[in-house]
Order: sequence, then C-alpha cells, then structure tokens
Amino acid sequence: MSAISDVIPAYCAPDFTRPKLADAPVAKVVAAPLDGVLPDNFHATSNYPEYVHLQGGEWLLAPESRMDCVMVLRGNALDVVEPRRVKKGDPVVVGRTENGEEGIYVHIGGFMSLAEPFADKFSFRSRGTRETPFSRSYDELYQVLRHDREHGYIVWVLGPAVAFDMDSRNAMQGLIEKGYCHALLAGNALATHDLEAARFRTGLGQDIYTQTLLPLGHYNHLDVINQVRLRGGIGNTIDDLELKDGIMYACGKQGIPYVLAGSIRDDGPLPEVIANAYEAQDAMRVHARRATTVIAVATQLHSIAFGNMVPSYQIRPDGAIRPVFFYVVDMTEFCVDKLANRGSAQAVALLTNAQDFVVNLWNNLKQGEKA
Repeated sequence: MSAISDVIPAYCAPDFTRPKLADAPVAKVVAAPLDGVLPDNFHATSNYPEYVHLQGGEWLLAPESRMDCVMVLRGNALDVVEPRRVKKGDPVVVGRTENGEEGIYVHIGGFMSLAEPFADKFSFRSRGTRETPFSRSYDELYQVLRHDREHGYIVWVLGPAVAFDMDSRNAMQGLIEKGYCHALLAGNALATHDLEAARFRTGLGQDIYTQTLLPLGHYNHLDVINQVRLRGGIGNTIDDLELKDGIMYACGKQGIPYVLAGSIRDDGPLPEVIANAYEAQDAMRVHARRATTVIAVATQLHSIAFGNMVPSYQIRPDGAIRPVFFYVVDMTEFCVDKLANRGSAQAVALLTNAQDFVVNLWNNLKQGEKA
C-alpha cells in the first residue's frame, strides 16, 4: 500500500527562471467601472494554481483560485472574488493568456510526477469507464480520509439516495460519528428523507430495508416536513420526537455544520433550507475554501456546483501547497464528464451506486478503527 506522501504528493512550483517566464511583463490591472461590472479583457480564473507577475519580479500565487472568478490585486495580495462581489474601482487583473505573455501563469502540472512513465502512444482503456477497476482509487481514498480526518477538512455532497437504504444510511452515520465528515452539503431532499427514515423507517414511502411500499407512505415525508416546520427546525424535531439515528441526527450530535441549498422542486421546504441561490452559494463557499477532500455522492447538479467552487489546491498555514481531492460517485459516466467539462478536471470518478460505495467505504474504515 502506498505511503501517505504518495497519496498526497508534494507540489512542484513553476520554474520562473525559465526565459519565457523570467522575461514576462508585469501583469496589468484595470479599475472596475461599476459595482459588479468587470473591465474589458478581465482574466477569469480556473481552479488550477494561478500566478500573477508583480513589479519587482515576484510571482504571486492566488490563494484559492476557482472557476469563473476574477483576481483583484490589493497591494501585494491577490483576492479571488466572484464578479458579483467586485466593487467600483477595484483593481482587476486583466489578460486572456495563461503562459506568462501578460504576466499571468496558469500552472496545470503542479502535482504531476516529473518522471514521464514509459507508455505506448496507443493503449486500451486509457479513460475511466464503468469497466474500469476502482481498487486503487478506493485504497487511495481510504488513506486520504484517514489522513484528512486529523489533518484536513472533509466535505460530503450528498443526494437523497444515501438515505433511501438502511445500510448506506447507517454507514453514513458511522462515518460522521467517527470523524470522517467535517461538513455536509445537500438539498432539502436528503435531510427530509433521512428524517423520514428516522421517524417512519421509510424513504418516499418505501421501507428502507425491504423497499416495500407502505399504505399512505407517500405522505410520510410531507408529514415530517410539517413536523419540522411546526417545531422551527431539525434539531428541535430530533429532540422532541426522540429520533435516535441517521445522517442529520449524527450531524447534530457531532456538531457538524451542514448547508441545505434550495431547489424549485422542493416540498416544504425544511426551515434550514436556504431558498436564495446566492445565499446558499455563499454558505457553500465557506466550506469550499477549507475543503481538502470532497466526496460527492449521487447528486449531479450539486456536484457540479460545488466543483466549480473548489480550488484544485490549498495553501496550508505553514505555506505548503497540497492538492484538494474531489471524488464523484455516480452510476453513470455522465456526471464526471460534466464536471470535467465545467473545469473540474481533477475529479476522480467511482462508478457505482450510492449504497455500495458508502457501505464499502465504512466497512473498510471501520476495520481500521478496530485495528
């Protein structure tokens, strides 16, 4: 099994003494003309490490580069912000090139091995598909989670499928209680159906173990929403109804923060659901800035949304730079393809169903706990 140093590789910074970069001009900034309006030729960021060449020769690394933001130069510090947050007069970095031509360098190979493997120009199975074996991905994920439980910030992005099955729901509760989750992002459905399972042992009216449809079971989640709204929140409901298990129960018990983002499709919704899309985005970005490992399970749109917020790297307090791992768990290749097409090219796909993934993950990590 690989050492953790192999799983979390060292960062290789660009060589700025190379002639092309050593001779690069100083990056230009132009004042924003109005609040929320960018100057012409503004530079839109990626989620790769991005450097800006300053007067005096320094190349300054953006602290948290992420998709479709802009860089505002404040003295000798870069502030990466969403365009809607730009204020009139802010000095916005401009330039559309990425290899130093305008003093901006996008570094895509910071965590790649310097040694090129010996490989044929043509080979089979060079792209991950449903036929790909994922044993190594699982082994690396186990190590990353054990490391980041103590030294990182693990964010889960969950769809409601995790709560529809008894075993996956129990496994997710175990992962939370044992410290493998530092923040949870979801929608109204995940929380609602988890509470439904705690109250009625059903998910959308189906028994969470036998999958038997129960009489009038389709009312169960609506009754739960009503009970939570009556009591003003999830925590009060868990206490008042003496609910003793589940994902939301574990988050409350362990003090794990969660962000529930609203949707046009929501029933209710639960009081904690953030209805305003930009407020939800802001709340999610709090955890995007801290994330060292993200695991997104069976929720395509939420995965893509959070993927666009998360940098591919993080600068630690000691100044070291480490990668941010992003795992996408889905039944189809479409979700990870969409993520890659939206800029999150570092996302690792594990093509399986939510139940199998969460249960297998918990069983392995749980064995490590006993050892």
